[in-house]
Amino acid sequence: MNDSNSKPSRPTLEANPRGIPKAIFLEDVEDFIGGPDEDAEPSLKSLQETLAKYKFMESNSLTRKQGLEEKVPELQRTIGMVEMLQKKKGKSDPFETTFELSDTLYCKGEVDEVNEVYIWLGANTMLSYPLDDAHSLLSTKLASASASLSNIKDDLDWLRDQITVTEVNVARVYNWDVKRRRERRMNLKGTQGRAE
Repeated sequence: MNDSNSKPSRPTLEANPRGIPKAIFLEDVEDFIGGPDEDAEPSLKSLQETLAKYKFMESNSLTRKQGLEEKVPELQRTIGMVEMLQKKKGKSDPFETTFELSDTLYCKGEVDEVNEVYIWLGANTMLSYPLDDAHSLLSTKLASASASLSNIKDDLDWLRDQITVTEVNVARVYNWDVKRRRERRMNLKGTQGRAE
């Protein structure tokens, strides 16, 4: 059934899996502007706002990527330590290891048999976990962080493409407007020259 009152459907915008919209390449600048006599300024402003949004998303993604690139190796080291403690569990001999007290400060210490570890959860919260539970929790966090890092890398590639397309669109609209103004000046000079 065709409803005569229904509005034409808008084309659905393509987006990546995380919802970042795809920039559409402007095939016909004049059509995008609205015609040969329309002002290009609003269209140019709209494209520049879109470009600013893409760059803002890129900046946020780069910050998140940097945080995850620090977090993943830290989780891997922590899992390695828990696995070592699991191997040493049940052995009566203490072993010597190096503890990280801060980013640049380490100390040596002797570890007796360990049945649990303390894990920072964030917000100044630390909880005690049995070794097996700690390993499971850390493995889950590592898998989640690795998946997030992979998604962010994909998003950054996607954003770079969209930024490039949008920058090209801005340049094409600007150049179209400059060419149109030049043609109008030439036509104006031509009509003034004939009038004399």
